[in-house]
Amino acid sequence: MLGSGGARGLAHIGVIGWLLDNGYIIARLSGASMGALVGGIHAAGKLDVYTRWVTALERRHVLRLLDPTIGRPGLFKGERVISVLRDMVGDRAIEDLPIAYTAVATDMATGEEVWLRQGPLFDAIRASMATPLVFTPARHGQRTLLDGALVNPVPVAPVAGHSQHLCVVVDLSGPAQARAPAPPAGAAAERRQGLIDVAFGSMQAMQDTIAQLRQSQHRHDVKIDIPRDACGFFEFWRAQELIDLGRERAAQAFARLAAAN
Repeated sequence: MLGSGGARGLAHIGVIGWLLDNGYIIARLSGASMGALVGGIHAAGKLDVYTRWVTALERRHVLRLLDPTIGRPGLFKGERVISVLRDMVGDRAIEDLPIAYTAVATDMATGEEVWLRQGPLFDAIRASMATPLVFTPARHGQRTLLDGALVNPVPVAPVAGHSQHLCVVVDLSGPAQARAPAPPAGAAAERRQGLIDVAFGSMQAMQDTIAQLRQSQHRHDVKIDIPRDACGFFEFWRAQELIDLGRERAAQAFARLAAAN
């Protein structure tokens, strides 16, 4: 169960890598937003290709992947990055993937949680990552869909009920890391929050509450927390650092599980 969180979602790559290196077989995957993207690419058997690409990205490459909009409900279309990924990974029908996969989105008209389990993989990923204010809503059949994190940031429900499997949750909204002391008041280095900072902060607070409520409704065996302040939303150029963080946090979580047993 792979949670949402922008570039922090690259930590999912490290978690998946740690699991595979330690003999675990991933039978089912569900994800919201970046969790849907990383999970879907792994389910398609192309996570190594994506990892090589994303770890080579620099800041200027990330900026070129953003396609600004004019007069549309979102800063970016999101079509350019999806096109690049589709060409790189190859699109597949979700129902044909070797790993059972669910991308979670939100119906903009009704607010309902939508489970995408059929159809083109990257159409489902694009719908699941339609973060309000950032990416424009996605058309999917007769529905207009938004980021699944609005209703289920860490979707456990789509894979619940399989008691024979170990249920692993990766939450990208874990406790914040220790920070350096803030600069003195009035210092030149003082950071001023802009509109996007406030919007993301508000969404993060909302999603934290929803995630806690939704996770309490379903059993999970291992919870891997990635600090909510590990990186900025668009800092994909820090991929290797975030992948390493995912591996580290996975190792720590399974060590706690072993100690408890």
